[in-house]
Amino acid sequence: MTEQTVRGRCLCGDIRYEYRGEPIVTLHCHCESCRRHASSPVATFVCVSKAAFRLLSGTPTIYVSSPGVRRTHCGRCGAPIAYEADRHPDQIDLYLGTLEEPTAAIPSCHVHVAEQVPWFETTDPLPRYERGRRGATPVRFGPRPSSLP
Repeated sequence: MTEQTVRGRCLCGDIRYEYRGEPIVTLHCHCESCRRHASSPVATFVCVSKAAFRLLSGTPTIYVSSPGVRRTHCGRCGAPIAYEADRHPDQIDLYLGTLEEPTAAIPSCHVHVAEQVPWFETTDPLPRYERGRRGATPVRFGPRPSSLP
């Protein structure tokens, strides 16, 4: 069986990458930093091993958003590319929206729902974690109970 190769790129195409094999995890992040970097109420990442990742063209611009955290984007079009953290040195988290085929990875959970904006919700049945998922128990599965009349 051949390993799947998934390719991605920024909006203008200057930054191109690929990864091989299955992701470690694909998730929705609701933290403030990810929302700000993505300019969106939620950021969806496909997290892969750095050993499986290869930059094909371009050099992403690096922004150190907090101690031990680097976020990259295209210096030309500004599209966010990835999140990297010292606490996970062998992993790179790629913005799912940069994949050439976004259906190549399917989210399996939500993280940092303690920071989720109150007016945004998804109806999927996935587990929700207050902060990170490693070693944690989900606070619920599926959307928050509706407070609408």
